[in-house]
Amino acid sequence: MKANGIIFKKTSDLILITDFYTKRLGFSVWLKQPGCTIFKKGNMLLGFCEREPAETDGMITLFFEKREQVDKVYQEFKDIAIEPPSFNETYKIYQFFAKDPESRMLEFQWFETTPEL
Repeated sequence: MKANGIIFKKTSDLILITDFYTKRLGFSVWLKQPGCTIFKKGNMLLGFCEREPAETDGMITLFFEKREQVDKVYQEFKDIAIEPPSFNETYKIYQFFAKDPESRMLEFQWFETTPEL
């Protein structure tokens, strides 16, 4: 059985989050519902629903096909990055971390070896 998925998070400011995820991260709006918006980027569907308090646990990870793309994205997000990209020997990934406007952890990474999706 084939299935698709959406990760939902609570936000206290849907307008701020919509602006960030569409304008800064390049997601498109996939579906708008009352108090909720679902965004799409590549094969990722990510939904935010306006609820108090904002849910900031966990991590949202975006991965890239080329290592150089992580460096390029880092240049665009230096203002919210926690530290520059580095290679994680344990997981064989090149990565950096940043935070969205509500302090959710974002990870941008490239896998040294990636299975086909």
